[in-house]
Amino acid sequence: MSRRVVVDPITRIEGHLRVEAMLNDRGVIENAMSSGTMWRGIEVILQGRDPRDAWAFCERICGVCTTVHALASVRAVENAIGIKVPQNADIIRNIMFLTQMVQDHVIHFYHLHALDWVDVVSALKATPAATADLAQKVSPTWHNSSPGYFADVQGTVKKFVESGQLGIFQNAYWGHPAYKLPPEANLMAVAHYLEALRWQKEIVKIHTIFGGKNPHPNYLVGGMASAINMERLNYVRDLITDAARMVEGMYIPDLLAVASFYPEWTTIGGGLGNYMVYGDLPQNGIGDPSRFRFPGGVILNKNLGEVLPVDLTDQGQIREEIAHSWYEYPAGKEALHPWEGVTAPKYTGPKPPYKQLDENGKYTWLKAPRWKGNAMEVGPLARMLVGYASGRADFKEVVNEALGKLKVPATALFSTLGRTAARGLETRLAVNWLGAEFDHLMTNLKSGDSATADTAHWEPSTWPADCKGFGFTEAPRGSLGHWVQIHGGKIANYQIVVPSTWNASPKDGKGQHGAYEAALMGTPMADPLRPVEILRTIHSFDPCLACASHVIGPDGRKLSEVVVR
Repeated sequence: MSRRVVVDPITRIEGHLRVEAMLNDRGVIENAMSSGTMWRGIEVILQGRDPRDAWAFCERICGVCTTVHALASVRAVENAIGIKVPQNADIIRNIMFLTQMVQDHVIHFYHLHALDWVDVVSALKATPAATADLAQKVSPTWHNSSPGYFADVQGTVKKFVESGQLGIFQNAYWGHPAYKLPPEANLMAVAHYLEALRWQKEIVKIHTIFGGKNPHPNYLVGGMASAINMERLNYVRDLITDAARMVEGMYIPDLLAVASFYPEWTTIGGGLGNYMVYGDLPQNGIGDPSRFRFPGGVILNKNLGEVLPVDLTDQGQIREEIAHSWYEYPAGKEALHPWEGVTAPKYTGPKPPYKQLDENGKYTWLKAPRWKGNAMEVGPLARMLVGYASGRADFKEVVNEALGKLKVPATALFSTLGRTAARGLETRLAVNWLGAEFDHLMTNLKSGDSATADTAHWEPSTWPADCKGFGFTEAPRGSLGHWVQIHGGKIANYQIVVPSTWNASPKDGKGQHGAYEAALMGTPMADPLRPVEILRTIHSFDPCLACASHVIGPDGRKLSEVVVR
């Protein structure tokens, strides 16, 4: 007899995500539903506005992926009206992008995902001296590894536990039989959790130097509004050096150490086997994808022998369906390319609070994007696989090194643990590229090139009367696309397909599951009342459902209306 496990909300993510998993009599997930319970209405809010302002609205979709929507938005508008930004603008955007990626990936591992593998309370059983020995073996270059240091951290955890208020460690499944780390490894991980918490607020100062603030740094259609100050640039160099030290000295060693205790998770959570990357980090302008540091492409059915091209303008490639989504399309339309997209909410689900959703009906606020009719996974694993399959030496080097240290085959990447490991390996690449982009900027400045913006087409009078464009980036969580149509100098239509729309999508009209749903199937659960296995796989994608806005009530009643003048 099947049993339904409901996790609502999935915690340690941005936004509201509900997962319902159906277990068979052996305790294995045989079916699953991913439901986004927030409605994203930013596309409606943008209609009628000045395209030059779109980035500022889009960036505020989310405070986690704080720069990526702005980047995709300015690129979409620039593509529509025919602007090519100066090289320095691309470099500064790349620096902003990579800063966000490095910070976000470190946060994901330590603060959003590690607690699925690390038993915090078990750290109280550790011996500080033995923990110090372990830390010096795992990360010999990291400075904090003395017995006294770990004794202090253990004392902090003890105060939390004895007070009965675990604070940031509240409501987890401590003592669950699925946890396998010894107490010393748990204490080391908790110590590094706290160190990463302190560090992550430093690296984003790069955003404040180039973009004025964080979160939501400033962008500009035509380039970047960045004042060049040598003192501040020297500070950026120091922050990049610290980031490289953190990634190589603490994050990667911790990742490989934790992974070594969970070899079975290299065979769980693989999911679709279809991977897509738009590509990013231009080296010769956004119009030359052959020079992107992140190559674009599609892999189908885990076939690393072939990388297929992806085209965001081809209406036969990317289309969104709503067979199981709370939206309505014009009569006769089952799937739409984003340029023709419609954001018309129509809630038909049960009145909250509800015990369960109907997997055969509509059950989510997320649409179902598809590439040539295929459900796709996007994100770090997709990027690492496409880079690897494309024959890129830098990708192959970090992947092969990690596989060798873990003593697992390349097929181990198609899993929950592979997805988690790919994020760390991507961070190694990103932090090295961050230094290279900074050096490139400094070389340009020293040669006398200080241009960061082209404002020749700033005024709407220089634009075509009717135009459309697309902008894209590789957000930490995956491929992000913005599509805009401009009529008479105003936004006529705007559509956004975010990474979690791809990954958390529902079934489509053909019954194909999205990446979250597919990855959960076949997962064995030790204790359905404490579904840590569901969290492990879902968190490996780093969900972000906050690309949504609460502007209607659960009964479909409009709560607010924005009038654009």
